[in-house]
Amino acid sequence: QVQLVESGGGSVQAGGSLRLSCAASGYTYSNYCMGWFRQAPGKERERVAYIISDGSARYADSVKGRFTISRDTAKNTLYLQMNSLKPEDTAMYYCAAKRCYLSDYNYWGQGTQVTVSS
Repeated sequence: QVQLVESGGGSVQAGGSLRLSCAASGYTYSNYCMGWFRQAPGKERERVAYIISDGSARYADSVKGRFTISRDTAKNTLYLQMNSLKPEDTAMYYCAAKRCYLSDYNYWGQGTQVTVSS
């Protein structure tokens, strides 16, 4: 059974940093593509960063240059380093996984809240 468990959220002031972690289990980690999504109240879910099949990273324009996605295959863990946080980054953050050949993510974590105050 695939499980994704996020951690690392919290409350920070604008300009601060947080690192989110997503511990994965129940599947062969290297065979899956993973990403970080976020959803703020009243807004649509946004994919903020993801890793594609060749291992390279992609970012939403809203976080480019501030967020870094990475993964530790040995630990089956996905990370999102968030720097220079802004109030508009406030959201529930989710990690997600899919087989790389699929278009939709079909495994999701429970989410971790990030709140950035001005």
